[in-house]
Amino acid sequence: MENFTQAVRAAEVAIRELFEPTPLQRNDHLSAKYGADIWLKREDLTPVRSYKLRGAFNAMRKVMSEVKPGDAHFVCASAGNHAQGVAFACRHFGARGTIFMPVTTPQQKIDKTRIFGGEAIQIELTGDYFDQTLAAAQAFSAEKGAVFLAPFDSADVIEGQATVAQEMLEQLGTAPDLVVLPVGGGGLSSGVARYLRENAPQTQLTFAEPLGGASLQAALENGAPVALPAVDGFVDGAAVARIGALPFQELSRFSSSDVHLAPEDRICVTMLEMLNAEGMVLEPAGALAVDVLGDLRDIAGKTVVCICSGGNFDFERLPEVKERAQRFAGKKKYLILRMPQRPGALRDFLELLGPDDDIARFEYLKKSARNFGSILIGIETTQPANLTTLMQRLDQAGFTYRDITRDIVLSEFLI
Repeated sequence: MENFTQAVRAAEVAIRELFEPTPLQRNDHLSAKYGADIWLKREDLTPVRSYKLRGAFNAMRKVMSEVKPGDAHFVCASAGNHAQGVAFACRHFGARGTIFMPVTTPQQKIDKTRIFGGEAIQIELTGDYFDQTLAAAQAFSAEKGAVFLAPFDSADVIEGQATVAQEMLEQLGTAPDLVVLPVGGGGLSSGVARYLRENAPQTQLTFAEPLGGASLQAALENGAPVALPAVDGFVDGAAVARIGALPFQELSRFSSSDVHLAPEDRICVTMLEMLNAEGMVLEPAGALAVDVLGDLRDIAGKTVVCICSGGNFDFERLPEVKERAQRFAGKKKYLILRMPQRPGALRDFLELLGPDDDIARFEYLKKSARNFGSILIGIETTQPANLTTLMQRLDQAGFTYRDITRDIVLSEFLI
């Protein structure tokens, strides 16, 4: 039976039908920032702007080797990168594809999937939530006798994702000291981990998960995959409630201390940093590995590779990313201020603002009060210390206010 390394190398040769190896680039900005030799494996530069094409292609080529092209029918459920990878591979093989996507999928992702697949695919929009979409796709696949392509819990998919490691070692010419792997369902991280275990055992691994979707950490703490009670969907490429069973077979050898959690708002800071400093467009999941670099100990002087897993970012989300980054950096706050209902009260408040403080939001929440009115105020500034000083002035002036910047419930309703 073909061993894993041989299978990955065969997959890597086959995948050259679609695209050349993605670049492995030394990043001077990050290297200087962390005092290490930081390299980025640019999976955001595949034809579909994510690594997902690798696993989909590898699973599909094995099926295609046993059937006539016209007889192949593939089905998947995805709202993003997996759908685009499957669509691209269907068109390449001339195979039929039916791609189930939630009704809530942004039109931009639907359009991109349709462009990649062309006439080879059909898109079915069903379900408000992904679990509903997945159930519909699996039922359809069973009914039609089609091949269901799992996004990560598949040996062939894991094998395909591991080609990232094969390319990385060849490009670097030596084994790196550390590889930082983003984790969603675990297909990429388990494939790379296994390949490096067999071919570069001296290389250390660490994992990056979104704080609101830490399924690997939960599995390691419980000794088996468990379903998270809730998932923050912002990091949509890695927001998975339960790590895959097959990926966990490889990843179970690690400790929960090997997993670093990236707060969603901090990921926004990293996305903007990479866009502004390097001109790199990374989706939230694609920025995970870079984001946790500041959490790692003892990387000074070491050779570190970060896997940038994807760049499918809708620029309509940029205002949200900027907003969340400002809040995390302490440069923007939202206050509910009790304003006395008297002439000159607003002027008194405005005179407390510093020269770099800017009002970005001003809205009366209650106008019927006789003595006081509640006002929602958003304030932007250049340095976090400016907002600390402003609140000290508010306290001294006797204003009553509530900082709701990090109040999830109130922020959701009012901001």
